[in-house]
Amino acid sequence: MATVVVQRPKLKWHEKWFISTLAKGLLITLGHAIAILRGKKKVTMQYPEEKWDAHLPDHYRGAPALVTDEHGRERCVSCQLCEFICPPRAITIIPEEIPSTDPWAKVEKRPRLFNIDMIRCIYCGMCEEVCPEQAIFLRKDYAITGLSRAEMVHDKKRLYEIGGVREGLVNKWNDLK
Repeated sequence: MATVVVQRPKLKWHEKWFISTLAKGLLITLGHAIAILRGKKKVTMQYPEEKWDAHLPDHYRGAPALVTDEHGRERCVSCQLCEFICPPRAITIIPEEIPSTDPWAKVEKRPRLFNIDMIRCIYCGMCEEVCPEQAIFLRKDYAITGLSRAEMVHDKKRLYEIGGVREGLVNKWNDLK
């Protein structure tokens, strides 16, 4: 195997001391400072008074939540794909069987326990992408707070509260499936 020797370029005196780079950085900082003083540029958002809601980009990914269909039925079939694909392992699902007396017993299981640890969640959106039943969605919400770690673990009831109702085709209740 041959060794390739790469020649380093010769630096001028001001490049060795990073003077030109320092001058460029100071000019950029000075330009920003002048723009702020003239009132052309706003730097800091005053959070409680000013909110980002009106300016959220379309591609923004917020907190995950579970949704029901327009009849109040839960869409999740406990396939556990979101739990397996979650990089930080923030999702925990324990499935249970649906009793045969239930009018919606077409599906064999539903989640008995569905928890998402919002402290561990990195809002990557992989759970939403992998869900075959469109049961989990990322909301446009960035203010998720709690006073303790236990409050930041959202259980199934809380996830359905914040998720709401999502209308449209649900594969779970589709007779042709």
